[in-house]
Amino acid sequence: MFVLSSATGRNLTQSLCLLAGALLFLALAGCAQNPVSGSHDFVMLSEDSELNIGRTNHPKIIEQYGRYSDEELQRYVQGVGDSLANVSHRDNLTYRFTVLDSPEINAFALPGGYIYITRGLMAYLNSEAELAAVLGHEIGHVTARHGVRQQSAAQAANLGYTIGAILFPELRGAASQNVFNILGGSLLSGYGREHELESDGLGAEYLAKAGYDSKAMIDVIRVLKDQEVFAAEQAKQQGREVQSYHGLFASHPDNDTRLHEVVGAAEKFSLSGKGKRGRDAYLDKINGMTFGDSEEQGIRREHHFYHLVMDFAVDFPIGWQVLNHPDRIQAISSGGHAFIEMRAADINRKISPKDFISQRLKIDKLIAGQRIRSHGLDGYTGLLEQQGQRARISVIYLRDKAFVFFSSVKDVKTFNNTDVEFLKVAKSLHVLSKAEKDLAKAFKIDVVRANRADNYPSWAKKSRISNSALQQLKLLNGDYPAGELEAGLRAKRVK
Repeated sequence: MFVLSSATGRNLTQSLCLLAGALLFLALAGCAQNPVSGSHDFVMLSEDSELNIGRTNHPKIIEQYGRYSDEELQRYVQGVGDSLANVSHRDNLTYRFTVLDSPEINAFALPGGYIYITRGLMAYLNSEAELAAVLGHEIGHVTARHGVRQQSAAQAANLGYTIGAILFPELRGAASQNVFNILGGSLLSGYGREHELESDGLGAEYLAKAGYDSKAMIDVIRVLKDQEVFAAEQAKQQGREVQSYHGLFASHPDNDTRLHEVVGAAEKFSLSGKGKRGRDAYLDKINGMTFGDSEEQGIRREHHFYHLVMDFAVDFPIGWQVLNHPDRIQAISSGGHAFIEMRAADINRKISPKDFISQRLKIDKLIAGQRIRSHGLDGYTGLLEQQGQRARISVIYLRDKAFVFFSSVKDVKTFNNTDVEFLKVAKSLHVLSKAEKDLAKAFKIDVVRANRADNYPSWAKKSRISNSALQQLKLLNGDYPAGELEAGLRAKRVK
């Protein structure tokens, strides 16, 4: 353990006290009244700057995720969101609610009233009140200016140390910097849970004021927790980290006392006693909605990948996790020891695949390079070695596109054993067959009324879902892990 000398400790303590005073001055200079609580918060951005953040980044969000093309559904979500925003603490803002064309289970807000929910999350909600709960929670982040406050804290932490290092030489050492980083990190990491809990309370308040059942907030938390449990089990089997709602700041509170207190406190805002749920209205709106991958971004079926729009298919190793991103496909082995990434690039000059590697990819030192031809397609492949690491680079031509495969491993000692799979994947690229074109079509939500003969095991056997169909059908209908279909009630399946 590193121990400071007493003299050094006193000097550092005095300097930190002076720095604290400087930061206090900054804090007082950057205070603004919180629209929700009325108290003064430390912020370093004006409302105009806040609005500009949302306005500037909104196109980037749409470019990254894509906007779901069902305009009727978009109008429906905007209408539900407007009913909440109109009773919020910042009803002077223009709120924009967008359904993103993504299978991810997520919702988030940008400063200034730009709010997003993925169709992936919408598939697992079961009422209009639950949709309103998600949107109300995100409105709460905007009205309480959580994004601005968090960014201001980060700026202050960086600015504070910079000022301190200039004014006080004692703060330039590694030890004092580590102390400051720990203090700043604790401050910032502490925001996550408190902000989420505050947004739950605000969302519940807006639900009640808009005429919805505020307890729908509890139901949404339960949906997210069920998803978290399921995702954790899947990730454990595949040897990867689990990704959850709100990403790094996934600090949604459990169904604990504090959550029930903040949601329960919202009941006093209810104008009609029992708030509405709107189950049938919601199910009508999402009936026929795309479930899972979209045809525009390609469809995963077990270890196969089909792209109807670009008319190609590729096969990855059995048991690997396939991740579908808008600009690339990634496959990760069980345990995460090896990976493959595939991208498509335009061919602008009539050059060979070998020349494409050297001219476009700027790789001119391939080892054991060789021409390959598979499924009538020309390509070139070879090995790349840099700083003790080894990778396989393969380029396959299909019409006017060059499909680039980059494959490697964590431990170079295992490369040769896995390299056979790397080359096999590149050679599997081919034009869709007639049968594969049917497999390349997207899944759709199908809302039906369950009868006495229906149950989840029988639905799972007939489902097009290839990954954990039984569990996913239960998740879709709020019956995970041990619930069962109830005759006479409408339920979601996948066709």
